[in-house]
Amino acid sequence: MGLRLRALLLVAVVGLGSTSAGAASPLPEEIRTGLVSFRAAEGAGIHLGDARQQALYRKAESARAQGRTDDAGRILAGMKEGYWSALGYLNLATDYASTDLNPARALVALRVALAMAEGDPVAERRAKLRNNLLVRAGYLAYQHGEFDKAIGFLEKVDLDSFSTPRALYLHGLALAEKGNHRAAMQSWHRARKYPLAYPGVADAWIGMGRGYDLSGYLGQSGEAYLAANAAFESERVTLRKLSEKIGRDGAYKTLILDARDTGVDWFLADSRTLTQPRMAYLLAFMKQPDAQHAAGRVAELEALRGQLEGFGRDLDVFQKALETALRDVSSGSIGDGGDGIRRLIREGEALLERIERFSAGAGKEQALRLRELKTTIADARSRLDLLDQRATIRPAVLESLAEQARALQRRNERLLSAVRELSGKSAEALDELALAFVRQQDQRLTYALDKTEQQIAHLYEYLALQNLGENSQ
Repeated sequence: MGLRLRALLLVAVVGLGSTSAGAASPLPEEIRTGLVSFRAAEGAGIHLGDARQQALYRKAESARAQGRTDDAGRILAGMKEGYWSALGYLNLATDYASTDLNPARALVALRVALAMAEGDPVAERRAKLRNNLLVRAGYLAYQHGEFDKAIGFLEKVDLDSFSTPRALYLHGLALAEKGNHRAAMQSWHRARKYPLAYPGVADAWIGMGRGYDLSGYLGQSGEAYLAANAAFESERVTLRKLSEKIGRDGAYKTLILDARDTGVDWFLADSRTLTQPRMAYLLAFMKQPDAQHAAGRVAELEALRGQLEGFGRDLDVFQKALETALRDVSSGSIGDGGDGIRRLIREGEALLERIERFSAGAGKEQALRLRELKTTIADARSRLDLLDQRATIRPAVLESLAEQARALQRRNERLLSAVRELSGKSAEALDELALAFVRQQDQRLTYALDKTEQQIAHLYEYLALQNLGENSQ
């Protein structure tokens, strides 16, 4: 069954150069049926693990980067269903979409990717990839005028994902192309509830004005464009404050640590993660691989710094305890020290001598008891000798431990200094990336402002010409 599935995927993706979009429609059901059988039969095969699938994915990516998409498709067709095969088909679909005039191959590759993603055991990762695939498929179908298909894909996107605002905007575009402007504006209105950091939200604000315009409500269209203008200006103020805070407190605290602090009124928000502007900018920022690496370095170094500082505090406590113990031993405050032990030893020796003298004139029964007493006193003397040796050695042991603690403290301080220096440099690198990201967001909003101002100017120009026409009559 595994061979049947691989052959089916190979035919579906690699050999579809001349297949029409209509002929591709039954393929997803066949693929899904094959995958179900493949799941049932995989226990009889050899499971080589996620590392093997990742290696095959990298091999397919290497072939794809060299322009050998057919070879990449064959490699992917031989992979086990799951995250890596789905990601490979997503990238393959991107190549097909950029080279093919007909979207059939790209759409089939995306459908295969959706089917493969179902085999990912990591639920959160599977959901994110699925939403991304659905948005890609919806956008591709919309680009090629297949609006019903685009709507079908986009309506399957989860409403609590990073992809939701863009999906709502594209959903509105597809509905508008079908002439359903009211439903399109409903989608754009829902997208406007999300922070402007998300892709598609700024376009949805502009789309509301366009929707009113196409519906013939020119006054409301102008109000919608003015509302969008005000929202963009307000967001630019937010970005300036964000930039200032990054410069003052650093990007790690501003974007990452502060995003965890939701405040006491977090439950008033529709979604704790999606409707918070700080979280929205964090998610958008962390989509960049460089930002992920930089933030990961800072987080690791900060954790290491905290660990070393904890070690330093523990060593301080240990050193103080050793110093107290050494002072107590030196002052003899612990018991009466070695002198008391040696006095007991001398008293024991004198007692043994007296027992020896008594034993000479004792009877049989008394001699037996005296021998037992002599043995007891001899054992006590041996233990006192050992205790005396330990009392003599103890100050030296304590001093040795104190010296080791001081050496460890010096080493810990050197490591802590090095970690602090590295953490500072890593934080500076993260700050530069974050400030560049904020500037990009500001430029994006500036562009959106230009679009709304142009639309307002065109609208006023049209209204002015219309008034002139009416006056001339």
